[in-house]
Amino acid sequence: MKLRFHFVFALFFLANISSYAESNMPDPQVLIDEMSKASRNLNYDGVFIYRLDKQMDTMRIIHKSGGDGIYERLISLTGNAREVIRDKDQVKCFFPEDKKVIVEKSRLGKLVSAYLPNPINSISDFYNFELAGEDRVAGMDAWIVNIRPNDKYRYGYQLWIEKKSRLMLKSELKNQLGVTLEQIMFTQLNVLENIDDSLLQPSVSGKDFTWYKNVNNDKMKIENEIKWQITSLPVGFSMSEQEKEAMITSQMPVDHFVYTDGLAMVSIYVEKLNQQPSSKAGLYSFGGVNTYSTHVEGYQVTAVGEVPKATVQLIANSVKSFH
Repeated sequence: MKLRFHFVFALFFLANISSYAESNMPDPQVLIDEMSKASRNLNYDGVFIYRLDKQMDTMRIIHKSGGDGIYERLISLTGNAREVIRDKDQVKCFFPEDKKVIVEKSRLGKLVSAYLPNPINSISDFYNFELAGEDRVAGMDAWIVNIRPNDKYRYGYQLWIEKKSRLMLKSELKNQLGVTLEQIMFTQLNVLENIDDSLLQPSVSGKDFTWYKNVNNDKMKIENEIKWQITSLPVGFSMSEQEKEAMITSQMPVDHFVYTDGLAMVSIYVEKLNQQPSSKAGLYSFGGVNTYSTHVEGYQVTAVGEVPKATVQLIANSVKSFH
């Protein structure tokens, strides 16, 4: 009888321990919100490995949060020398080997990390969130969070979020079968009180480089201009940007639209065919990035994004003109 009492008591004790542990587990959506804020507001310097398909690169990122915006420097540590400098809303890409610099508008919230909205519940109708466990990355303890899409038009994500700082230590982009298409993993990450401005300067001046400025031009007009609309979108996607810009290679005007569900993003480019189209019609894939081009009324329509093939095909094929 005594043995039975102790056994029942032990089960009751273990059940309460388990219940207490579960009640103290963080909410996955709260964790992602905190990660999004930390990636913007903290100063940090880290080294990470970026894997896309069979290709791997090692890079260093220096991130500074200023009162007037975000400053970042991304440096390739393997392969060809490359540097990306973000100064608030402008990005400069330095290619020392080719002696060229590309300047464009920064459309993403940050150079590295998951591009997540704040608050995360704004996309909860299109994705499910779950806490998948704990792990260690770069010598730091992390929570693992899964983001699973509700349909075939979006990818899934798995995030490793550092328990103390709430910074992202690792992320994986996954297709519907759970196969990893793209991975970012930090091997070293330091949160700093301050970042010296000298660390955010490129290692080359770019003085004798060729500069390409790919920024929108409000004054750019075309005779008999055709207007475009996208007539079919996956549920939850809406237009976040629309502008006319010049192609870097030809400086010819191109209509550019950006659609997003708050997490996934698709760019649509509409370019006149007799103005040196940038690519042939068809579907192209590289890792998690899919590109689909088609021809509409003498124009080439191209949809590109880190989304499944079905998404870029659906959107590009639904582009129609109106006057």
